[in-house]
Formats: sequence, C-alpha cells, structure tokens
Amino acid sequence: MDPIDVVGLTRRLVDLDSTTGQEAVVCALVGEVLEQRGYQVRRQVVTDRRVNLLATAGTPEVVFSTHMDCVPPFSASRVDGDRIHGRGSCDAKGILVSQLAAAEALRAAGETRVGLLFVVGEERGSDGAMVADELSTGVTRFLVNGEPTEGKLAIGHRGACRVKLTARGRAAHSGYPHLGESAIEKLLDALQLVRRMDLPVDAVLGPTQVNIGSIAGGLAPNVVAPEATADLLFRIVTPHQDVLAALKAVEALVEVEYVYHVPSLHMATVEGFDTEVVGYTTDAPLLNAWGTRLMYGPGTIHVAHTDHESVAIADLHRAVEDYQRIARSLLASAV
Repeated sequence: MDPIDVVGLTRRLVDLDSTTGQEAVVCALVGEVLEQRGYQVRRQVVTDRRVNLLATAGTPEVVFSTHMDCVPPFSASRVDGDRIHGRGSCDAKGILVSQLAAAEALRAAGETRVGLLFVVGEERGSDGAMVADELSTGVTRFLVNGEPTEGKLAIGHRGACRVKLTARGRAAHSGYPHLGESAIEKLLDALQLVRRMDLPVDAVLGPTQVNIGSIAGGLAPNVVAPEATADLLFRIVTPHQDVLAALKAVEALVEVEYVYHVPSLHMATVEGFDTEVVGYTTDAPLLNAWGTRLMYGPGTIHVAHTDHESVAIADLHRAVEDYQRIARSLLASAV
C-alpha cells in the first residue's frame, strides 16, 4: 500500500463534523480507510452507529489509541502556510492520522504487533473508552494514548472531580432581611472556605486545583435569595475521596453533591523524549485493561477547544517517526 498522505487524510477527517454524539460519519470513513489498507477491523458498538474501531494486522502487543470526536462548534479544514487549521486538527484527528501512518510504516517493515484503537465520546463522558475497556482481550502490553503533548511524553495527568454545592435559604423582602436567610451569602461563605482549603499535593503531578465554574441563584434584587448553587471542578492528583473528605468542612453551610470523577494517572515513559505533566484529563485512566499506558501527541492543548485550533504539518510528520520509536522501544522491552 502507498504511504499515508498525512495532510490529505487529516483534512478529510477535519472536514467531517464529529462533535461528540455525531461521530458516525467519521467512524465510517476511518473504518473504510483501515479495511482498504488490509486491517482486520472490529467495530465496538457504543450507541447506535457510534462505534469504536480496533484495527489489527496481527496480535497486538502495543496499541496506539486516540479519539474521533471533537468539541463544538464544527469548523472545516484549511491550510495556512505550514499549519492545518480546523476543529480536530490537533485534538485529535491529526494525531489519529499520525498514529495510522506510524502503524503502516511499522507494518511495511514487517512489524505486525502494533494495533490501533480509535474511540468515540472522549470529550463528553468517555463512553467509548468504557466500552473499549470492557471488550479488551487483555493481550496488549502497552497502550499509547494520543493527545496534544507538544511532542513530549506525559509522565502523568491530573484527574477531575466535579462537585455541586447547593445552599438553602429563606425568601424575604429585601427591606426586611432579618425575616429571611440568604442562600447566596451562605454559598459565598462556603466558597471562601473552599478557596482557602489545604488540598492534596502529589510529588509528580503537583497540587490539586479547583475551578469555580458556575454560580447561580436568587430570584430578584429585592428578594432575599432562597437558593443558590455552584459547580466546582477539582483537578485531582490523589483519590477523589480526598476532595470529598475535605468538603465536609462546608457541609454546615451547603449541601455537597458528588457528580463524577476521572482518576489521575501516572504513566510510563521511554528514553529519548522530553517529559511533562499535563493538566487535562483523558481516556487513559479508563483503559486499564489495555496494559501499561503512555501518552504522546503532536500539537498543543493551548489551541485545542478554541476557534484557532491548528497543528503544524511538520509536527504531524515528526509524530509519525516518534510513534514508531516509542513502539519499537516498547516491543523490545521485557514483559
């Protein structure tokens, strides 16, 4: 087979709207490309026509993996100078193409122990990763997750724990505030406590971070607020129960509702690469059954999810070589 046209295929994928929940069209195209190139493709049904794609040419010991969905809004591809622009160009359709090109180069050299796992749903809930983990055969030793890491290997990433705080008060005329109880004031007091909390620190991943993402409450300027809420996202570096335990300090003021969490993760590396800790969460912690996990990708997270998302063409080509180096190093390692 001819080598992968990295720029051309990346643009074809970016030109498909695969906002989370609408991935069917990109699932179909990627599956067709894989089958045309002789891979055995297993379609793992997630919902309706949304499927994960597991492509193998032998018995995989190393799997390259990334996601096919994107955040909204959709924007088509364009090339401006030495960069590909458009939604998904760096997060993560360009990565997908680099992984496929690397697997093809390895296969052309006779190496068939590298597989490809492309999943749906990473940007909202990771339902594809959860299905993939359930369906793993357990034969792979390593999974290389693709995310924009600026060509470095991630030695770990923070997890996430979302929590909702709800304060209850009693409505009253604002001219007689002593007859009511302001839920907004209670919520503000609770948030001040949260901002001053001593939260866990990990020697590698660093400190736990908290973002007060949204606040809502009250009825009108002349009414003492009977209810107020805040949505918080903690970027966790230890088990999420540590955050929930710390929040017991505000339970006298507000109700604390646990919403969900994604664990933090320490990851493996190989020699010859710069390393970093990334602050975002990925599917990697949910793919436990696929072996030891690593993370690498071209592009920077700083432009992902923005209206100027792009990736350097040179970085995509370098990633093709780097993924091969990573796979060869892993395949040569002891079990």
